[in-house]
Amino acid sequence: MIDIGANLAHESFAADREAVLARAWAAGLEAIIVTGSCYHSALAAIELSRAHPQRLWATVGLHPHHAEDWNAELAARFAELATQPQVVSLGECGLDYFRDLAPRPRQRAAFSGQLELAVARRLPLFLHQREAHADFLAILREYRAALGPVVVHCFTDQGAALDDYLALDCHIGITGWICDERRGGHLRALLPRIPAARLMVESDAPYLLPRNLPRDQQPRDRRRNEPAFLPWVVQACAEARGEPAGQLAASSTETARGFFRLPAP
Repeated sequence: MIDIGANLAHESFAADREAVLARAWAAGLEAIIVTGSCYHSALAAIELSRAHPQRLWATVGLHPHHAEDWNAELAARFAELATQPQVVSLGECGLDYFRDLAPRPRQRAAFSGQLELAVARRLPLFLHQREAHADFLAILREYRAALGPVVVHCFTDQGAALDDYLALDCHIGITGWICDERRGGHLRALLPRIPAARLMVESDAPYLLPRNLPRDQQPRDRRRNEPAFLPWVVQACAEARGEPAGQLAASSTETARGFFRLPAP
């Protein structure tokens, strides 16, 4: 399995990051894409990838929560980071109107700026959208013809949004949200509509601990997710699609390897 989105630079992993990685490899993961969501986490993602070559890879981008930081100087810094061999995608970038931690005009400007950078650097895109579908889709449509591969990460939206993204030839990233019977039930009905060649899985660790995790495998910190729990996301996706978990693990791995242009293990 390949975890296409884990925030391994997060402070919650500072004390035991190597043990977290050891558990991930033992659980059957072959690679993890480490998410960069600001300049400092992007630097950390690259450093982690350098320390674990061929197993960890990095994204570099500015999450919409940090959109007020976007300016020409930061754009130039991200452009430089994007040249590093460990970097396989630009992002996490996009729009988030759910929390609105940055003004919406600044979010849209930062999103457009990073799409322009993706066009210039010819890198895949790792995108975030929450409660902002209309504006997100309009901006993405404007640039889509010039972009390479695009994944809408941590998809939690409804069927109409899914159809819009698939129509734009986007990939879809599914997290432990699908394991949450309280708010992710609608995703189970949507999973069969995602072509296998467009479906990838992610932990989004340390967030979104899968609620189908057996009691005897619960972490000490009941809230911290980690990549080793990705098989439970795979299991939930496979159940929703009516296919064996091994089949979904294999197809999502092949899709991720091609999307991020990763070498064969």
